[in-house]
Amino acid sequence: MMAVLTGTAVFSGCGNGQIIEQVNVGLHNNNELKIQVDVTTSKAVDIRVKYWADVPKSIGFYTPVSKANTKHSFVLTNIAPDTKYFYNIVTLQNGVEKVSKTYDFKSHQLPLFLQDQFKAKTAEKTTLPAEFNDGLMLINKRYAPGIAYLVDSWGNIRWYHMIDRVGFKVINFTKDNTLLSILGRNDEPTSYGSEILEINLLGDTLLHLKKGQGDFKQTIHHEILKNDKGQIVTLFVDQKIMDLTCIGGAQKDTVNGDGIMVMDTKGKQLYKWSVFDVLDPLKDKKLLKTKKDWMHANSLNYDTDGNYLMSFYNNGQIWKIDAKTGKVIYKFGKGGDIAMPAECNFTQAHAAHINAKGELMFFDNGVEKHQSGVFAMKIDEQSKTSKIDTHFLLPKQIFNGRMGSAYLVNDTTTLVCCSKRHIIVLTNNKGVLQWTMETSVPTYRAGFIKYKQLDPYLKPLSISW
Repeated sequence: MMAVLTGTAVFSGCGNGQIIEQVNVGLHNNNELKIQVDVTTSKAVDIRVKYWADVPKSIGFYTPVSKANTKHSFVLTNIAPDTKYFYNIVTLQNGVEKVSKTYDFKSHQLPLFLQDQFKAKTAEKTTLPAEFNDGLMLINKRYAPGIAYLVDSWGNIRWYHMIDRVGFKVINFTKDNTLLSILGRNDEPTSYGSEILEINLLGDTLLHLKKGQGDFKQTIHHEILKNDKGQIVTLFVDQKIMDLTCIGGAQKDTVNGDGIMVMDTKGKQLYKWSVFDVLDPLKDKKLLKTKKDWMHANSLNYDTDGNYLMSFYNNGQIWKIDAKTGKVIYKFGKGGDIAMPAECNFTQAHAAHINAKGELMFFDNGVEKHQSGVFAMKIDEQSKTSKIDTHFLLPKQIFNGRMGSAYLVNDTTTLVCCSKRHIIVLTNNKGVLQWTMETSVPTYRAGFIKYKQLDPYLKPLSISW
């Protein structure tokens, strides 16, 4: 769908030997940072669009080639708001390029609800690592209207996608260079939802599953991934009816646990694992208090061998689970079976994953000490031991008791999201803040995506706003 861009003309008979008959320019899906260019040609040819901003030393960008057609549609995604752009239509015939004369359009300002969303500040006498300016942060607004943002280190929104009736509860960037998310209503809990949406960087829907379709019957929460086969992997709420009279409960009481579910793109269940398969709830002395959300799984990821890593908020542990047998390989944390250094006194973890150095990295909510931090651990599965590679505490002013994430930007800097504090920070390995960004939305996490993963849709801009 294309909305006409204000002030943009419709061109006919543009040249290139009269091959180009008509050009229409407008907004793609009513998004101010996606400009759609529709081109009609007199015969089937290969064409693409070159475009650049009307600023000094502006970099030129090319769209992918539309091949052997008379109706061509392009989406220009590397757009800054309120900026004049020039563009050419480039035809390719028999290895020869022909460039049309230069046309122009002006992008709109961002809507008011998208202005002043992020306020970034670099610490005094600090030079940010080059890697930090070579990528964008993925941020999500969890309540309706839901918004997914890609934001640069200056706090500029470089890309966004909005949905009216639901929020983006959780969102991840996939190996297929798509955005995969859990959608949920405002009356659903923080990171829980009942829809799965996958979109590409043009904002086009690739997959949309709703609870009730196929085997998708459960409420899902906290995590959404794609495995190497392109299948959907998520956490779900698993309910078990139990006799809890021995601890003062009902004869038919309900305990809410967590599970891992793998589905194909039609919603057919291919694999299911439940915490009830490996742990008896009755061994939990606090079960009557925790039965409504017994373990509270809050992240799921893969180890380098393809097995699962799953973190739990309520018992403060991170488990490694065999992806084929469902057997728990290890439990890391208090009461677990991996020996920990005394300094590794984390309480509640989020966003557990294997970082670029092969270490188990996670955000430590630090509930007991009322101070959050970050750990990166070397785990030796054979000896059941662990060593601290990196550990730092965040300033107490940004203590973040729930949610949060921490991801390496390079070997010496980490991007940390303190969701409850509405702030994202860049720190060195000692926890010194190098950069901060206040956010208008309490994003669940802040992922970091390098430009090479976003190419050709988003690249560094030579302008700021």
